[in-house]
Amino acid sequence: MNPQTPSYEIKLLSSLAKVFPDETPVYQPECLLLSTLKGETVSFQAACTASGTFFKTAAEVVIHSPLKHCIRVRNVLNVPVGRACNPETDDNYLRTTSGMYPDLLRELSDNTTFIFPGMWRSLWLDIKVPEETAPGVYPVEIALVKEGEVLCSAAASVTVYDVALPKQKIMHTEWLHADCLADYYHVPVFSEEHWAILKNFFLEYTDRGCNMMLTPLFTPALDTAFGGDRTTVQLIGITVDDGTYRFDFSRLKRWVDLCLECGIEYFEMCHLFSQWGAKYPPKIMADVNGKEEKIFGWHTPAVGEYTRFLHAFLPELTARLKEWGIDTVTYFHLSDEPRPDDLDTYRQAKESVADLLKGYHTFDALSSYEFYRHGLVDKPIPGNNEIDEFLEHGLTDMWTYYCVGQYLEVSNRFMSMPSLRNRIYGLQLYKYDIIGILHWGYNFYNSQFSLEHINPYETTDAGGGFPAGDPFLVYPGEDGRPEESIRMMVHYEGLCDLRACRLLESLTSREYVMELIEESLAEPLTFKRYPKSDMYLIQLRSRINREIASRSSLHTT
Repeated sequence: MNPQTPSYEIKLLSSLAKVFPDETPVYQPECLLLSTLKGETVSFQAACTASGTFFKTAAEVVIHSPLKHCIRVRNVLNVPVGRACNPETDDNYLRTTSGMYPDLLRELSDNTTFIFPGMWRSLWLDIKVPEETAPGVYPVEIALVKEGEVLCSAAASVTVYDVALPKQKIMHTEWLHADCLADYYHVPVFSEEHWAILKNFFLEYTDRGCNMMLTPLFTPALDTAFGGDRTTVQLIGITVDDGTYRFDFSRLKRWVDLCLECGIEYFEMCHLFSQWGAKYPPKIMADVNGKEEKIFGWHTPAVGEYTRFLHAFLPELTARLKEWGIDTVTYFHLSDEPRPDDLDTYRQAKESVADLLKGYHTFDALSSYEFYRHGLVDKPIPGNNEIDEFLEHGLTDMWTYYCVGQYLEVSNRFMSMPSLRNRIYGLQLYKYDIIGILHWGYNFYNSQFSLEHINPYETTDAGGGFPAGDPFLVYPGEDGRPEESIRMMVHYEGLCDLRACRLLESLTSREYVMELIEESLAEPLTFKRYPKSDMYLIQLRSRINREIASRSSLHTT
């Protein structure tokens, strides 16, 4: 049936490559300058294919390296992409059509992978170096073996420097949607099963540089159609007796304690008013005369009885935050992405709670500078495509974000974009000394406007609402544990680049680091202008590591 002798091929690639089944990857040895600081995770890929056979081949993955105990290997799986991009694109997309795209990282089963005939697939390798590891150059060989026979193999090396990567300083929130976890896993909200799942997702969250947690005091007023509802995930217990509000904070305390246990450093209270203009309260449930009722929501105005509610609730909440020692690391939202014509309703909402939030930061994702000019937002969070206006007005200590609307020129992480467009964010954050970054979709497993629940393994674009990759960074794996994506790992690499730049700055100067970043560029780095070459970023990070190591050794001698 198959007269040819099967042959197998393997190519080592950087973490910035995306291996499509129908496209032969290009081996670039200059992009395999693997080096790492201690405590960091450095990643690369091994792409493989077969010819001369009709069938896929099961192969054992064998690693030969003194660092073998530090190496994790996962399969890169392709996922279906319906909506790859927005109608308008720039020239920095890999593809703009529907199809199968590499994204999902899945643990090997029995240390086995499959090699497919006429199709390229890749393995993702992470090397996480403990701080006690001796510095030096370590060989790493990966072999694919069947019944003791090596089908193909490839070798590289990683340089470990005798310096630890410093702690992350930038605040980073990816909105974790607790309701989506309960819905996907079919467990009651805040049941013991739900708490266990939340812990698994919290731990992955903090392991990849996320350190601020969106906290659902009430069901977050996000991505919900007017008049519609999301599954209730309300941490605050409320009882109404003869018009008097009483509050139970025990579930919120459990949430806070779990966050702290998992490494969360900052708390982000969910929005106190509806999305896109603060015209309504969020959905709020309460026990009224022994019966659960929706006391606020689309049927009630933002200012009125809800104002009286907030005047009862917020003083008790802020007293608890102080009691628990997290008041100085807590931020409040009013309304997500208000538009210029929402200025009056946003102002009314702000004025209704301003006295209650004195001493706390208020911040919101927004596009219009007018909200800041009118003193309505303490910390504006403009998109990275709109931040220039804020910077031109001399604002410092800036936050920024991106999502579906940031698709031309600027950094983002759609599956259709090259990974460099994701990772370059770290250098941009460094140049502009950004103090915080936000994204709305860590695990949004609903369709747009939450009209229905989706299976993210089958639908990666929120039912066609957003380009694939915008709604979530992690997949809901078996046993209530998250599975990571290429985009999650590359975003983490960008944050590590930022930390390395700050370390080198502490050993030299900010001007010196910026000179390294921009010396080979035709124009200065901005949020919209940056090199499109993987080699640039990988070689730059390799040089930064060398500079850190040489200067750190001088400081210790």
